[in-house]
Amino acid sequence: MKLMMDSLITIMTIIMIMFIMITTLSKKTIFDMQKSTPFECGFNSMSYNRLPFSIHFFMIAVIFLIFDIEIIMIMPMIITMKTVMMKYWMMTSVLFIIILIMGLMHEWKNGMINWTE
Repeated sequence: MKLMMDSLITIMTIIMIMFIMITTLSKKTIFDMQKSTPFECGFNSMSYNRLPFSIHFFMIAVIFLIFDIEIIMIMPMIITMKTVMMKYWMMTSVLFIIILIMGLMHEWKNGMINWTE
C-alpha cells in the first residue's frame, strides 16, 4: 500500500512540475493572438459582414458526396455478385439504380441541376 501511495505522489509531482514548466515556458504573447483566431476558407470569421455564398460550389460539393456514397454502395455489390444468389443480387442492384435515377429526375424537375441560373 505504501508503494502505491509513493508512486501516486511521484506521478502527481511529475505532472505538477510539467504543468508549471509548460505554463511558464510557453510563448503566448499578444503577437500570437492572430495565430489563435480561427481562419475559415479564406475569410476572417471574426468580421460580421456576410459574404455571398456560391450556390455552384455547394452543388458541386453535394454532387461529389452523392457520387462518393454511390460508389461506396456499388463496389460491394460488384464484389459480392458471385457469392450470393443472382436473383437477389439483381433485384437489389436494380432497386438501387432506380432510386438513384428517381433522385436525379427529381433534382432535374425542380431545376437543381441548372448551372446557368
